[in-house]
Amino acid sequence: MLSWLVSPLRLGVLAALVAVLLWRWLPRSLRVVAGLAVFACLVLTTPWAANHLVRWQEARASSPEDCIAPLPQTIVLLGGGVTTRPHDAGDVKALSPASLRRSLAAAERYGLEPSPIVVSGGPSPYAGSDVTESALMATLLERLGVPREAIREEARSRTTWQNARFTAELDPAVPRRIWLVTSELHMARAEFSFREAGFDVCAWPAERLQATGGRFRYLLPATSALAKTDAALHEILGEFAYRRGWLRDGARAPESQTGED
Repeated sequence: MLSWLVSPLRLGVLAALVAVLLWRWLPRSLRVVAGLAVFACLVLTTPWAANHLVRWQEARASSPEDCIAPLPQTIVLLGGGVTTRPHDAGDVKALSPASLRRSLAAAERYGLEPSPIVVSGGPSPYAGSDVTESALMATLLERLGVPREAIREEARSRTTWQNARFTAELDPAVPRRIWLVTSELHMARAEFSFREAGFDVCAWPAERLQATGGRFRYLLPATSALAKTDAALHEILGEFAYRRGWLRDGARAPESQTGED
């Protein structure tokens, strides 16, 4: 995926700072644009703006209550990246927080109604490691009580689009009506990708980033807000690109390296 999708907000801050450095050489119209850009970036680093943006994106996804009978009999779990180089398929501590939470959610869904679980996630991005995210998450599912015979792996995908396409290509075929397990912020983009691949999706979100609060500190910039805004903008722009037919194939999406596929 193109690098500008990794951190849209940070790219905006960088562009605004460059504009400020070149301020004296800019025409008046561009100074106004640069000033507005700086102000917008500042606002988006506040918890108030970040949580509103996250809430809007998370609300766009389906919820389990939207799933009508008959309920799916297959669970598809999407990898959320790793944070360190895994030594082997048992090194589950290398999984990112997103991958851990998604695995827990899949195990929870399995506990409610035992169903085959397809784990989708390709090779670790770390040089020298051939361990896949799907192998790590499959190991974790086993440790959470899911029988190994109930777990299948899709170990080629490097992006959300490929998660869907490569899962659809598995043999024997995965049933087209599925529970889709991923982060709630990521769900709208994932749902679109899997529906485009021919699946009938029921959402089973693993985590919610939105937080509420009315204290004064919610109007002050914070690093946690910066991360949330980045993640939300990444999902919004990523889904837009998919809908436009862009970025549907190619190299590993950078968000998989940092834990947000």
